[in-house]
Amino acid sequence: MDIMSMTIEELSEQMAAEGQPKFRAKQLYEWMHVRLAESYDAMTDLPKTLREKLAAERPLTVPSKVVMMESGEDGTRKYLFRLADGNVIESVWMRYHHGNSVCISSQVGCRMGCKFCASTIGGLVRNLEPSEMLSQIYAITRDTGERVSNVVVMGTGEPLDNYDNLLRFIRLLTDENGLNVSQRNITVSTCGLVPKLRALADENLAITAAISLHAPNDALRRELMPVANSFSVKELLEAAEYYTKTTGRRITYEYSLIDGVNDTPACARELAGILRGQNCHVNLIPINPVKERRYGRSLVTNVLQFQKMLENEGINVTIRRELGSDIDAACGQLRRHYEAQIGAEGGEG
Repeated sequence: MDIMSMTIEELSEQMAAEGQPKFRAKQLYEWMHVRLAESYDAMTDLPKTLREKLAAERPLTVPSKVVMMESGEDGTRKYLFRLADGNVIESVWMRYHHGNSVCISSQVGCRMGCKFCASTIGGLVRNLEPSEMLSQIYAITRDTGERVSNVVVMGTGEPLDNYDNLLRFIRLLTDENGLNVSQRNITVSTCGLVPKLRALADENLAITAAISLHAPNDALRRELMPVANSFSVKELLEAAEYYTKTTGRRITYEYSLIDGVNDTPACARELAGILRGQNCHVNLIPINPVKERRYGRSLVTNVLQFQKMLENEGINVTIRRELGSDIDAACGQLRRHYEAQIGAEGGEG
């Protein structure tokens, strides 16, 4: 395990194995997770011999910034980071009145295959380590000079497909010895891995679960999301209710509106019918078109009509505030463009 993915207890054991006093673990942990040091050289209260040994044997997880695009409309920043193995991942920084939010990736690529999403093009490359998830937040904090108070695991990848690393990431992020982000300020998105959602409910966490629903019935959902071939809408809604009952946390349903596909009045009525009585919130998201996909963006009039129909049925619903629309801030787009550009340059060489 890499050193930035270790808990403070594991780090204490590591320092003891190095013949170091116990307090070294707390010093090292603070340098990595509070002061956000980018190198061991910065850790000036650690012995030089220890710093040199750690640098040689346990390199820190510090991604390099490839691209940063800042919206001229709202200040949203989209980052492309290169990892130690050369893979690239995306993160987004957003400023809200309630604090700064960062949307991070949990995998390099994604194998879920949702038909309207750029993140799934090319499939899954690998899972991210806990440190690689944390390092996105740390790098953005250093770059902006502002504290991150809300974290959304909704970038590239299916978080529950990287379950163990996700849990360790959450516990490190919320550790009182680290950044100490409140669990209530963390949202984890899933396309609907039912057994993992139920397992997450049993972890005794106070995070919010967001379910990418995108269709009110099995037939339409199977057209859009391959995961629907494994788990029905009924099974997913039952798992969502179990999550709410077990954690006391309200479920958010993400519903991406696609022109002429799932944005019809009939879909709105059916969605209201299956969600009626649930303690939930629906987040309507007009999709950002992806050139490799054939789906188009819903008309504003259809989006507003969809919202009104849900509200009339007593469903708590909002239309997601669009941030960074001028910088392709939707999942997977920047990474896809970058890799296509690199591929083209490679082909020319």
